[in-house]
Amino acid sequence: TMMNHRRRSNNFTYVSSCVKYMIFMLNFVFWLFGGLLIGVGLYAFVDKWQATGSVRVENVYDVVLNISLVMLIAGGVVFVVSFAGCVGALRENTCLLKFYSLCLLVFFLLEMGVAIVGFVFPHTLQSLLEESFTDKIIQTYREDPDLQNFIDFGQQEFKCCGLSQEGYLDWGKNEYFNCTSPSVERCGVPFSCCINATDISSGLVNIMCGYKVQMLPVSEASKKVWTSGCIEIVRSWAERNLYTIAGIALGIALSQLFVIYLAKTLEGQIELQKSRWHS
Repeated sequence: TMMNHRRRSNNFTYVSSCVKYMIFMLNFVFWLFGGLLIGVGLYAFVDKWQATGSVRVENVYDVVLNISLVMLIAGGVVFVVSFAGCVGALRENTCLLKFYSLCLLVFFLLEMGVAIVGFVFPHTLQSLLEESFTDKIIQTYREDPDLQNFIDFGQQEFKCCGLSQEGYLDWGKNEYFNCTSPSVERCGVPFSCCINATDISSGLVNIMCGYKVQMLPVSEASKKVWTSGCIEIVRSWAERNLYTIAGIALGIALSQLFVIYLAKTLEGQIELQKSRWHS
């Protein structure tokens, strides 16, 4: 009986396999997702590199507005952090688990910061975004096909044109749509600004529907194109759906805190187990 008792007490562990494999499985899914993001981002980046011969990365804006680079960076971060969570849980490595929960805490605090600024100062955030990004995005519209598709999608979905308070007149900052431009598109706006871009009879997109719109006063222009800037439209859309957005944000925040709690629990259990071995 003495032997049996000793064998059973040696097999006893403070480390809950439920917590351990929960962290492992959760991070394994995110690890795969991070890998997928890296793959897609890399494919898009190489594709653009081959198409244009160069990718400009001179300042923060070039990185933020390059969709493939954003995917690569986000994928890389997710990949590394979830890998630390996976291996840390599986190998019961407290060092990796500490790194993992610290990263989650940093993400959590950053998200809280953005959320607070968005909820408390929506107009300040709007003008900040308008000042920072309007010129850059409008100017690079024709240079970056990914960004161009993204802007067209945004303008069609949110029924807006341009980015700032200027609305459709923002497009005057683009060298192709500028009124002094030698191009046929001068004084125009992209087709994605048009209220009826698709020709009903042929089902094709009329690319010329936005030509010469900048010459018209708002009352005339608003019959042909959306005239409000996208950042303002998105802000008012967010205000209308405030409870839904807040609910989702809260859900994400709480689940992050729960995972941090799990990682900390596992860490504590491993420490207990180690002290038991040393004693």
